[in-house]
Amino acid sequence: MPERTRDRILLQLKMRGPTTAMALGERLELTAMAIRQHLANLQEDDLVNYFEKRAAVGRPARYWQLTAKGERRFPDTHADLTVELLSALRESLGDDALRSVIRARYRKSLEQYRRRFSGVETLDKRVRLLARLRDTEGYMAAVESCDDGSYLLTENHCPICAAAKECQGFCEDELELFQQVLGPEASVTRESHILSGARRCAYRVKRIG
Repeated sequence: MPERTRDRILLQLKMRGPTTAMALGERLELTAMAIRQHLANLQEDDLVNYFEKRAAVGRPARYWQLTAKGERRFPDTHADLTVELLSALRESLGDDALRSVIRARYRKSLEQYRRRFSGVETLDKRVRLLARLRDTEGYMAAVESCDDGSYLLTENHCPICAAAKECQGFCEDELELFQQVLGPEASVTRESHILSGARRCAYRVKRIG
């Protein structure tokens, strides 16, 4: 299988979650026969598997998804080293010192984000800028406008997942960072969380007033 096609399929599954071969073929402009052959090859490599979901009529539909090995194709940034450093810091100086370091990282990130958001006035533009910035940082982020006027900001990958598992303060600061840069006219809540077993992190942004 050409690497480009292989990677495109894996990326679609990462970004959109479980989906059918037909839907994949339509998005990637591949024939049904071609997409099924690619999926079979990926399954042989233990990068994807499938489950069946009953439809209202007809046969159950086969939904393809990434395996744990497939997820590892989207690596956690410097995962092992980060966890070792955090563990060493906690053991040497304690939880308070670890939290101080994480808060220092938060303050630096907030300062950098505020510079990027300077002059961006509307909530719509701020949400979309946030999604672009997070995407460039490796979070595979996207945003969509919802019928009720809110926004759904999704992050399909967490490049610091190992660090976040070691210390949940990273996730707490992330939510606070979003609230700060989007401003007082927005309310931000986390609706799904990778560390809680979800496929992705998702944030609901609602306009206040």
